[in-house]
Amino acid sequence: MNAIYLTCFVLGLVLSLLAVFSGLGRLHFGHFGHAHVHAKVHASHGGQISAINGFTLPAFLCWFGGAGYLLRNYSPLVTPVVLLLAVASGLLGGGLIYVALFKFLLPRERVLSPEDTRMEGVVGRVSDEIRADGGIGEILFTQLDARKSAAARSESGTAIPRGTEVVVLRYARGIAYVEPLEGLMRP
Repeated sequence: MNAIYLTCFVLGLVLSLLAVFSGLGRLHFGHFGHAHVHAKVHASHGGQISAINGFTLPAFLCWFGGAGYLLRNYSPLVTPVVLLLAVASGLLGGGLIYVALFKFLLPRERVLSPEDTRMEGVVGRVSDEIRADGGIGEILFTQLDARKSAAARSESGTAIPRGTEVVVLRYARGIAYVEPLEGLMRP
């Protein structure tokens, strides 16, 4: 039994690391054995993500093998009880991974569209003065609920002092070309 427990532990550990670092954990085995790639996409079309997938199965093996080995060698419990506790431990480990990934993390994940990160039209505030005649300054702005900064130049070539509210008119080669919002709002 020790060999079985150790083999399950090592196999589960190796497969868990592969799933995390290679993306192979996205395979899931549900609906009578049909493998679906990108479980998140499948779930977004109304299906349920199988509890047996490329993340939870290796976690089960790892926890099952580790608990079984430890209980077998360091407790006075008999073999059937050790096996039962090892299976329970494996189910607990796989269940924790399932809940963490598929109930908390993946539902909040979304694919960004170009409109989500589009710079034209973004309103920001100059944090480092933009000098006249092509001088580069910096603007701060909020996008996707995150505070960001960008290098900025004046579109008209005039100086824009620190603290001025500006709007991005175009964005090229990592530089936002801006104008004061106040000047654009006048008729």
